[in-house]
Amino acid sequence: MKENILIICYSYSGKTRGIAEMIEKQTGGIRSQIYPRQPYPADFEQLLSQVRWEIRTGNYPSLLPVTERADKYDIVFAGSPNWCGTIAPPLTAWLKENNMAGKILLPFFSHCGGEDKGMEQAVRDLCPEAKIGSSLYVLENRRENLQDMVQAWLEQNFPENHS
Repeated sequence: MKENILIICYSYSGKTRGIAEMIEKQTGGIRSQIYPRQPYPADFEQLLSQVRWEIRTGNYPSLLPVTERADKYDIVFAGSPNWCGTIAPPLTAWLKENNMAGKILLPFFSHCGGEDKGMEQAVRDLCPEAKIGSSLYVLENRRENLQDMVQAWLEQNFPENHS
C-alpha cells in the first residue's frame, strides 16, 4: 500500500498492540500508541469499575502526548480492546481530539469473547464524517492465524490493491 497510513491503538495488555504490529508489517504504515496520563489499575475489579464509570459519565482519561496525529494521514487504523462491550475510553478520547473528516478509518478490536454492544457504531458516532470500512475483530485465542486474518481484512477493505 502506498497511501499515508497511521495505525493508532490503545492496548492495556498488549493484545491490541500485537494486531497493530501486524497491520504495520502488512501496510508499511506508521504505528503509534495511546497512553492515558494516569495508568489504569492492575486490579481487574478496580479497572472494571473505573472503565464503567468513564463510559457511563463520558469522563474520558486525559492522554499523554501521542507522537502522531490524524491530520497528516489519509488512512487511519484505530484499535482498542473490547471493554464493557465498547471501545476503550483512551481511544474514545483520542478520536474526540482528532478530526477524522474525509479520512478512511478502519477500526480493529481485540476481545476475549466479550459481547460487542456497538464497538463499530461507537467509532461511527465519534467520527461521522469519516469513511469507515469494515472492522476487524480478533478473538484472544485465535491469534495463531493473525497474519492471514489481517491480510483478508485488508483485501476486503482495499480490493484494488490486492487484485
